[in-house]
Amino acid sequence: MTRDDRKVSSPRVVNIADLRLLAKKRLPKAVFDYVDGGADDEVTLRENLRAFEEVTFRPRNAIFVRGCEMRTKVLGCEMAMPLVLAPCGFSRIFHPSGEVGAARAAGNAGLGFTLTTMSGHPLEDVANASSGPLWYQLYLAGGREAAEAAIERAHKAGFTVLVITIDTGTFGMRERDVRNGAGVLLGRDTFAKLRFLPELLAHPSWLAGFLRDGSTLTLPNIIEPGRGPLPLSEAQDRLARSVVTWEDLKWIRKIWPGPIVVKGVLVADDARRSLDEGAAGVIVSNHGGRQLDGVAAGLRALPEVVKAVGGRAEVLMDGGVRRGSDIAKAICLGARAVLIGRAYAYGLGAAGEAGVSRAIEILRADLQRTLALLGCESIEELNRSYVDVPTSWPA
Repeated sequence: MTRDDRKVSSPRVVNIADLRLLAKKRLPKAVFDYVDGGADDEVTLRENLRAFEEVTFRPRNAIFVRGCEMRTKVLGCEMAMPLVLAPCGFSRIFHPSGEVGAARAAGNAGLGFTLTTMSGHPLEDVANASSGPLWYQLYLAGGREAAEAAIERAHKAGFTVLVITIDTGTFGMRERDVRNGAGVLLGRDTFAKLRFLPELLAHPSWLAGFLRDGSTLTLPNIIEPGRGPLPLSEAQDRLARSVVTWEDLKWIRKIWPGPIVVKGVLVADDARRSLDEGAAGVIVSNHGGRQLDGVAAGLRALPEVVKAVGGRAEVLMDGGVRRGSDIAKAICLGARAVLIGRAYAYGLGAAGEAGVSRAIEILRADLQRTLALLGCESIEELNRSYVDVPTSWPA
């Protein structure tokens, strides 16, 4: 067992909240708040968590459960359980291993990993590290030519599913980042960063890794013709000027040979439009409460989208998943699988790859225990009859 393994082992870490506390301790405030925070008043961020509390279970008791089969198939990918690691931007600033470490942990657990365009590691390095299914999440920052090149690279590297995020019409107002000066910290002006020195020195483990890494300020999967990798300091502005539209899905569909999933769907109309444009699946998501504050929690929006899709495509969801019981509730409400972002990002920030592995291990044990307590021997047995939802939710 390595030092990082010991850092996140039981009883020190028994749930995702414990990993969050360790990440908060290790990371500078600006970095932790980037992971932890949401948009505006963070209403949606809190609602993502609270929605799971509103759904209650209806277990079948007096049943001897011999074992719990959690394996499933999601968009043609075999998974050890219905869980995929979500795209998480700039995660190399949490820990030098970043997306490489997270992808390796996911692959070792038999799970899928979704690499964001805003990765600090080249997609080829991530592909080489993972033994599991790989999905690539596409932004158009850098323009269409850069996006087409990234799509071609992803296909050649072995990514099998393309995720298109549609909820970034502009950048959400993440007030914690503004107050903390996150843009300055990640910028190129060394003099301007001097005000962060006391805070950085107070987190020596993170600072040592950051300085040793030395490669966190460019985005190697956004290669602008004639210029090279996009500087991290320009990413926010480029995202705000590179909205993905339904028209874009047409040319993307022509050059990507595999399944396309549309992420950021919260209403029936967008779900149906996604399918009309050739999507094989949709992800019910509010971007972790980081974009438009005041929209519905992912779990609350899930039934409307499932109904609109009507079995014609696979429906996934993310937002607020912190326990295996949350995964079970989402499956009961019609999700094929869930994605986690912060749950593994806390682990990455706490202890790198070991922290991500521990987050997955916690959720796996939680889900297995939940199935047994519900009286189910397989994830496939879960359905709407195993939960009660508030009457105010969509039918």
